[in-house]
Amino acid sequence: MGLLTPTVALDHVTDITPEMLKEMGVDAMLLDVDNTLAPPTEKTPYKGVQEWIDSVKSSGVAVVICSNNFHKRIEPFSRSVGLDCVSMSLKPFPFGFNRAKKKLNEKPTSVVVVGDQIYTDVLGANLAGMKSILLKPRSAEYGITIKIRRALEKNIRKKLYK
Repeated sequence: MGLLTPTVALDHVTDITPEMLKEMGVDAMLLDVDNTLAPPTEKTPYKGVQEWIDSVKSSGVAVVICSNNFHKRIEPFSRSVGLDCVSMSLKPFPFGFNRAKKKLNEKPTSVVVVGDQIYTDVLGANLAGMKSILLKPRSAEYGITIKIRRALEKNIRKKLYK
């Protein structure tokens, strides 16, 4: 699987602990929003996510939101949860990851990308030389491109979540 293999695969973002991040050698985290922190298009995070963000930040891990979504969606959400953001990241290309990394002043090997998509979050993290944590999507999405990506991910996810 190579470039499509995450460093770690978990169910939900709140399953990530500061201790786990320390063991992974992580000093900074780039978070996706839709289906990672909140349902697509929603303005508030999933239950427990705000407390989780606060816990991760208080452990000394720097956190930035890095999303392919538009600024008008991501910036207000980021502000509401107390994080900086990079919108229109163009994942899986490294451009957005590199912009976020500069905000954090970190080297790629100490950064982990957290998201729910293999072909954007995991592939992009691997291309950028970063670690990745793949999460299971929590909410339904209806666009044709996401349905295609989910179908392509199906067999890879089966192997990861055995």
